Amino acid sequence: MKSDSVRRALAILEAVAQLGPGATARQVAELSGTPASTAYRLLNLLVADGYLVRIEDLSGFALGRRTRELAAASTAPESNEAVLTELRGRVRYGIHLAAFDGPDIRFVSRDPDHELPGEQTILSNPHASAVGKIALSFHRHQFDLTPLPRLTPRTITSLDALAVELSQVRHHDRATELDESRVGRSAVAVPVRGESGSVCGALTALGRSAGLRLDDQDLTDLLHTYATRLVITCTPGPAGAPERSADMHIDMRGGGRPLA
Repeated sequence: MKSDSVRRALAILEAVAQLGPGATARQVAELSGTPASTAYRLLNLLVADGYLVRIEDLSGFALGRRTRELAAASTAPESNEAVLTELRGRVRYGIHLAAFDGPDIRFVSRDPDHELPGEQTILSNPHASAVGKIALSFHRHQFDLTPLPRLTPRTITSLDALAVELSQVRHHDRATELDESRVGRSAVAVPVRGESGSVCGALTALGRSAGLRLDDQDLTDLLHTYATRLVITCTPGPAGAPERSADMHIDMRGGGRPLA
């Protein structure tokens, strides 16, 4: 079709959508401002191509399968990678997405433009990373935190101090780290929740300590905004160990017991 015909065909589709099933050729022509002869010709072409259908009694037209498919595609859920790519374009830090599977933490999306050195250190020492603190704050019954290895001079190695830190994480709905898992590196992380509201992962911004400000509220707000657009499926915890409420007491007594 020439450009003028394309515009008229789109106008006819819009008219049928507005008029609803059973729209007659005359109604479509009038609403779209298309000459009757042209409207009839385009209606027949659109029916032949599947964009419109004739209703059973042949008294009018309705939107066809191909038009409905186009509408469905326009409202399809956006992918996590599309959301992360958009966020990465707005900040100068590395943006990474982690998922929680019981006591296991894994990165399911790494920023392709920012290296993630010491990844295994982050994953195996949750007390020393922002991502790990999110996991501990909402799934602490699944972790055994004795002992707490000292990775840098700033690593938290006291269960009492860690309990206070995790309480702050739950209160502010965000976690931070400053030179705790690696000297010169800092991070801010926020929870990513599943459909039930359970915390299934964490979205983190990670960068050099000299450049990433932990008190940057705009960054935290941005992470929270994008976290709500991400989709992560929670892995059920062990039987009899549901996710605990944020205000549950943290038992510090047992020397070899999990932080609970």
